[in-house]
Parts: sequence; structure tokens; C-alpha cells
Amino acid sequence: MKRFKNILFVADFETQCSDSFARAVALAEHNQAVLTVVAIMAELPGDYQQKINGFSLADLNTPVRDKLQQQLDDLAASAKKNILIKTHILTGKTFLALIQEVIIKKMDLLIKTVAEEKFLDRLLGSSDMHLLRKCPCPVWLMKPYQQGKYQKILAAVDFDVFDPKAEDNTLNQQLMELSLSLALSEFSELHIVHAWQAYGESSLRSGFNQQPKASVDAYVEEIQVKHQQQLNDLVEAFINKAGKETAEYIKPQLHLIKGNAAHKIPELVKEQHIDLLMMGTVGRTGLSGFFMGNTSETILNQIDCSVLAVKPEGFISPVSIEE
Repeated sequence: MKRFKNILFVADFETQCSDSFARAVALAEHNQAVLTVVAIMAELPGDYQQKINGFSLADLNTPVRDKLQQQLDDLAASAKKNILIKTHILTGKTFLALIQEVIIKKMDLLIKTVAEEKFLDRLLGSSDMHLLRKCPCPVWLMKPYQQGKYQKILAAVDFDVFDPKAEDNTLNQQLMELSLSLALSEFSELHIVHAWQAYGESSLRSGFNQQPKASVDAYVEEIQVKHQQQLNDLVEAFINKAGKETAEYIKPQLHLIKGNAAHKIPELVKEQHIDLLMMGTVGRTGLSGFFMGNTSETILNQIDCSVLAVKPEGFISPVSIEE
């Protein structure tokens, strides 16, 4: 089972983050992890020593930093003391400062609150999207005011039954381990979803290539069986690794849904009232700085729950510690 050892929590005192912080503390306690709580300050402009009406930006920066550090210390003091909580201030562009902190300190989970109002508008095209694309460790974007335990966690797994890839299997295993760890920590229902399609079905049912309905139905059914078998094999391997007693306690619910994942997974999230969607972010485009597939971003554009995004093993961030 996946254990977190170094958790990074981003405190934003303009956004209600106390509920998210309480969840981060509980997760750190469950894993006996070190919890580091940080806040971000923007870098001062180049000519920060210049005096304006007797004050310089450097003069004003010290009390602002002192107040922010006090807020961090007060937040840490509000938590239980049976885990180690560290606090400090990072300086610079938010996503760069956080990713550099993750790399330097070898963090294995980053938790950040996203504003409730216009949750998706704040996410897409923002610093948070940079984190989802480029941060080497899992990124958990939490909705504020989500008190108590998550009732339902959904892990979305993906694979190609005709072209199985080792990296897909590894990423799916990561998702399963993480989802189990969080479901145990949160006492949540665990749901696992895989969306599938039968290649060429629409052209076989209509147009120039139309085939007898019975033949097409048999073809589609065979494809479905292949996806069901691979999903069952994935879950069985997961159960064997976790132990049957743990799996019986969690009792993961499987959803094999036919259709485009980009549309069907958001529908399932709404239908099942999912609190947390866990998904892999795989870069298939080869474009520098772009690591999330179109499917992942389309899904994010349609949901309004907390998100935990996981990178494939061996992922290397395009962000360097020198930036």
C-alpha cells in the first residue's frame, strides 16, 4: 500500500484552507508523514530599494513576510502534535516555487486548495494547471469547505487491450495503491472506472461499410469482454497485493462504461456524487511543457470535485531548480 512520507501543503490565506489543512494533517497522521506547510510570496521587482515617499518595497516586504510566517505558525499550532509539521515561505511564481520545493525536498504529495467560486475557471489555464502538467509528484487539488470524510473516491484507469503498455500498467497500479490508501484514510467508498469503445463500430453499423447487426453485436461484445477481463485482472492483482482482508473492507465497486472517457467519466462523477477523482496524467503529445493528454484536460473541464492527478513512474519535470 502506498505510504506518503513527505507531504507538502500550500496555505492560501485568501482562500478558505482550514478544512483542506485538517485533511492534510489527518493524512499525515495516518501515514506518519512529515507535513510541510508553505505560503508563497511574489518576488520583489528589480528596483525594490528605490524609495517612494520615504518607503521602499524592501521596507514593506519584511512586515508582510513576518505576518505571513505568523499565520503559517498559527495554522500549524492548530493541529495535533503527534506529527512533525514544518513551516516556511517560498518566493517566486507559484507553480515554479512549488515544483522546485517538491524536487529539492523530495516530496511525494502536494496538496493545494482551489477557490470554491468558479472552481474550474481557477483551475484551467492557471498556475494549478501548470502543477498538474509539470509537478513530478501527485497533485491533490482540494475544494474548500469540504468538511468531514470523503464519501466516495473514484479512480479512473486506462489501458489498450490490443496494445498493452508497461507504463500504462504501472500508472494504473500507482492509482490503485493511492486510491486504496486514501480510501482507508478517509473511510470512503472506492470506485474504479474504465471507459471503453469498440473501434470502428459506428462505420460497421452504417455507411459504406455497413455489416449485419448480429455480426457487429458479436464483435462489440467480444471487445467488451476483453476490456472486462483486463479490468478484472487489474483489480485482482491489486487485491492480491493489498490483501483480501483489506479488499473486503473496502470492497471496490467497478464501473465498465462504454463510450468516450472524456465524456463518460464526468457523467459518472456527477451520477455517483464523487468527492475525489483520481486520474493519471500521461504525456502523449511530445510537446515540451505539455504533459496532460487531451482526455485528461477535457475531463477536468467538466467536473466540479476535488482532483488528485498522478504522473507515470519515471516522469521528469521540465522545471529545473535553477529557474
